[in-house]
Amino acid sequence: MTKQRGLLVILSGPSGVGKGTVRAAVFKQEDCEYVYSVSATTRSARPGEIDGKDYFFVKREEFESLIANQALLEYAEYVGNYYGTPLDNIEKNLAEGYDVFLEIEVQGASKVRQRMPEGIFIFLAPPSLNELETRLVDRGTDSKEKIAQRMKQAKHEIEMMAEYDYVVVNDQVDNAVRKINAIIECEHLRVSRVIDKIQIGMDQYLNNKGE
Repeated sequence: MTKQRGLLVILSGPSGVGKGTVRAAVFKQEDCEYVYSVSATTRSARPGEIDGKDYFFVKREEFESLIANQALLEYAEYVGNYYGTPLDNIEKNLAEGYDVFLEIEVQGASKVRQRMPEGIFIFLAPPSLNELETRLVDRGTDSKEKIAQRMKQAKHEIEMMAEYDYVVVNDQVDNAVRKINAIIECEHLRVSRVIDKIQIGMDQYLNNKGE
């Protein structure tokens, strides 16, 4: 019987909304079977981030080599740094039936939509802009000028919410994880994804009955 193709799940949203925290919580679930596609970036690692697990931290020259070799599903330059999704293993995992999870910036998500519109696009939204600003300040990794720049960008990105399939408000991490799991489960039940499998089963039954 034909194995159902995996889903490409894109989690995106403004800087500081908690994409990394929510993604990490999704993958800490005991029964998690998603495959995480690690993004590459030219920004420096933040405290606690691990190369190859959270991001591939690369030099600008190396990233531009990936661009030149068309080795990225998407890439974007955000606040002075490149972010991108290596193509390695994405198609392989999808073909093998694994759900592949991307955590990327809004610019990158728009490019993935152009190349793989069948993906499931989830926008992670803050409860409010005030809360988003507070999270950026509490993170303690950016100057006031950089935070102001990120907030300006965030307002623009939130206006792009209509381009997504689903919106999850990150008020509490556990709530966000539960909603994301529900979205993925429902997507697997779409008629277009299961009809071939059911039809094959019907055909086999009828063949066995000689009808």
